[in-house]
Amino acid sequence: MRIFRTLATLCVLLAGTAVAQQAPPQAVVAPLMTKALSNYPGKEVIMFTVEYPPGTVDPVHRHNADAFIYVLEGSIVMGVKGGTPVTLTAGQTFYEGPNDIHTIGRNASSTQPAKFVVVMLKEHGAPLLTPVP
Repeated sequence: MRIFRTLATLCVLLAGTAVAQQAPPQAVVAPLMTKALSNYPGKEVIMFTVEYPPGTVDPVHRHNADAFIYVLEGSIVMGVKGGTPVTLTAGQTFYEGPNDIHTIGRNASSTQPAKFVVVMLKEHGAPLLTPVP
């Protein structure tokens, strides 16, 4: 009987740990268009939307591209290494250069979603982002 109580207690603890370690919400990326640039051989423009559910936090990364952000709704916090983080709301913009390390990217709200458009000028076929350890 004692072993069953111990197993039951262990199961409750493991279940609680699984809930406590639940992954944070992830950004939802939706492509809008990609266009090769004939005047800039090897370059392309890609446009996509990003939706941040409440509580979303991006990992540290870089884009190796020029990235232009326009907030559609909600509020986001953006920052690059060496810069001052900024909180942006609908209608505001942010820029990341090809050498920037994106250290902060998150939804400013824990209760409301946020959505923004990204227009990126990058090497044709290069990934949208590269994680930075």
